[in-house]
Amino acid sequence: MNIYSRLIFPTLIDLVMSGENFANYRRIVLADAVGSVLEIGFGTGLNLAYYPQNSPSLRDAPRTERLRQRVEKITTVDVNPGMNKLAQKRIAASSIEVDYRVLNGEKLPMADDTFDTVVSTWTLCSIKQVETAIAEIHRVLKPGGKFLFIEHGLSNEPNIQTWQHRITPIQKVIGDGCHLDRPIRLLIAKQFNNLDVREFYSPNTPKIGGYFYQGIAIK
Repeated sequence: MNIYSRLIFPTLIDLVMSGENFANYRRIVLADAVGSVLEIGFGTGLNLAYYPQNSPSLRDAPRTERLRQRVEKITTVDVNPGMNKLAQKRIAASSIEVDYRVLNGEKLPMADDTFDTVVSTWTLCSIKQVETAIAEIHRVLKPGGKFLFIEHGLSNEPNIQTWQHRITPIQKVIGDGCHLDRPIRLLIAKQFNNLDVREFYSPNTPKIGGYFYQGIAIK
């Protein structure tokens, strides 16, 4: 892993992904997280504040409602050790137990049927063997478990797709492996039959990188 990936990119991605627009998406996606959670591509830990147990909207809720929506523990996976310094600050501030691991999402050491929920936010774009990683997500989920995700990927407009294909080689360098043109719905559907996805352009985001896939896949 080069110096850019370890030292520069973590700070850059933290700044880019910290905006309120992204925060709103995190709140929506993570609202359904329960039980034992695996987060793929934990990065600098920006999701932590938006899990149900940490969410301000649940703090004054009845105890039965808090327990029903409780996240018991989060196991996190990220291949980039340079993310650690920023991530640890957020882990220390969280009320949820976090098991932080520097691991490749393409080969998880966890047993089959381990997690109630798996989370991926803007991560599948960067994993080299993304189909293998999604197969691993399916494997470690319990039957009935949910894969919660929001990703950017291939647009539904042919002219935008053309530019996504053209610019992806440059984006892979700038974005530390990030692809602009992955067909996220099709990739996830290869492993999950029960899949609900919403596709849309994120407001105030260039179309080439702002076509989002938000959804839930159930094992």
